[in-house]
Amino acid sequence: MTTNSQTTRLYHHPLSPFCRKVRLVLGEKRIEVELLEERYWEGGPELLRRNPAGKVPVLRHNGMLLAESQAICEYLDETVPQPPLMPKVPSERYEVRRLCAWFDDKFNAEVTQPILQERVWKKVMRTGHPDSRAVKSGLKAIKDHIDYLSQLLETRRWLAGNTLSLADFAAAAHFSCLDYISDVDWDRSEALTNWYATIKSRPAFRSILADQVPGIHPAPHYAELDFG
Repeated sequence: MTTNSQTTRLYHHPLSPFCRKVRLVLGEKRIEVELLEERYWEGGPELLRRNPAGKVPVLRHNGMLLAESQAICEYLDETVPQPPLMPKVPSERYEVRRLCAWFDDKFNAEVTQPILQERVWKKVMRTGHPDSRAVKSGLKAIKDHIDYLSQLLETRRWLAGNTLSLADFAAAAHFSCLDYISDVDWDRSEALTNWYATIKSRPAFRSILADQVPGIHPAPHYAELDFG
């Protein structure tokens, strides 16, 4: 099942990990999509009409308006079953959902949000100068997360098990946002670097690696599959 850009539209922001997670799933499912960048922080009636929570991503698909990245991704996996991104075994699905929540809640709060807020969003939204303490806190926290993920990858091919899953795309969405501004110490874990290089090379990642945020240039290695 493939949907053309006339019926599938994603309201997003290029450096939102939640939007990137949905884009990666759309790419993996080979669903053609029209991307419309949304300056969600400016609010407005149209954004609230599409999603009363005032957030992105919002996906228009088959006449429906879908919000909340995890709900969108699981909806897509159920309605476009190939390739599957959720395991059939309940215990394995639990692990995928646990890790998705880990990234969208814990990792986002401790790492992605404080770093992007200070280094990207304050500049984009023109809301002041970066707080170096918040950035340092995020850079310190990411080390513990990298160590934890490295432990998982010691016994697994992918983050949630031996098959690619939504958990990998949730993680890759966050790491790719941070990698855009070169805030991931890839030297800390060979296992995690190899995992990211593998998932980064998938066709679903192509549009992500082509992203450009005006006024904020990507790291030199950002789009290189071998990390240069």
